[in-house]
Amino acid sequence: MANGLDDVVAAETILSDVDGLGGRLTIRGHSLPELAGRWTYPQVVRLLLDGFFDDLPGDAELAASLGEARVEVFDRLQPSLVLLAPLDVYSAMRAGMALLPDGETLKDALRLIAAPAVLTPALLRLQRGEQPVAPDGKADHAADMLRMLRGSVPPPALAKALDTYLVTVCDHGLNASTFATRVVASTLAGLTSSVLAGLGALKGPLHGGAPGPVIEMLDAIQAHGAAAGWLRDEIAHGRRIMGFGHRIYRVRDPRADVLKGVVRQIGGEGETGRRLAFAEKVEQTALDVLRLAKPQRSLQTNVEFYTALVLEAAGFPPKAFSNVFAAGRVAGWIAHAREQQTTGRLIRPQSRYVGSVPNLVA
Repeated sequence: MANGLDDVVAAETILSDVDGLGGRLTIRGHSLPELAGRWTYPQVVRLLLDGFFDDLPGDAELAASLGEARVEVFDRLQPSLVLLAPLDVYSAMRAGMALLPDGETLKDALRLIAAPAVLTPALLRLQRGEQPVAPDGKADHAADMLRMLRGSVPPPALAKALDTYLVTVCDHGLNASTFATRVVASTLAGLTSSVLAGLGALKGPLHGGAPGPVIEMLDAIQAHGAAAGWLRDEIAHGRRIMGFGHRIYRVRDPRADVLKGVVRQIGGEGETGRRLAFAEKVEQTALDVLRLAKPQRSLQTNVEFYTALVLEAAGFPPKAFSNVFAAGRVAGWIAHAREQQTTGRLIRPQSRYVGSVPNLVA
């Protein structure tokens, strides 16, 4: 039996392929470098959803429809925001999305894709004592998310950085949250129910909950002053080095290089540039320390390490990093849900009972 379902093929998909040995990610026939920074997030949403909705429009029309969905989500959920804001920002976003209709149409899908981009800025603003900013349905998706967070139109470079991030994390094989989404979708539950399953799985620190602690690690190392000593102490105490190692990749995560390039483009000589230079030194030191401490394992830089720097530069606090991850991944979840419903069947694996056996009375 495969522990943790390692190497078990549970679905056939046209959506994405993760080559863990080669360090390559393919999304519907395109390599990640072909898409990231070259396609907008709405274009990639359309790519993922193609064939799963009969009324899917062209790129421009879908971007406009996604803008309309942001406006609709804000109008629908605004009365509930004050009640949700006292929760942690991820739980509040998830609770807000649970209020959306549990349908199967393209409009249902676009509302779910729009929701994290709308709810996350609104909740963060309320938590810091500011009023939410309504969406601009005609703005670009990533730019509007930042505008709702900042209260003003963001610099184009930051909007491009966030857009590239959303594309980079839009889908990634049969990871825990995508598998959870497909399990629920296989019961023929609605898209909202399926996405909520993905959100639940993504919250865990072994999945989408890890980018925030990367910032904590960098800050701790900076305060300590000696990266190698701090890292060796963490390993000696059995603690995980955040931003390194991956369940599938045995080489460097290709998404890490994409996002490192994004940070370099927006960094310049300011604080982001200095943060990047420091992070690069920590990264190299961590790789050296891990190579010596755990020679039997291939622990390379993963997507979380540079995700932290991209989202920090964009103005999101670490507590909201998983929210932004969800804002990108939700399109992949919906595509997988629709694929499971149209080409798959109810997911019902077997288990092997290893407990005690009752005494049978004759």
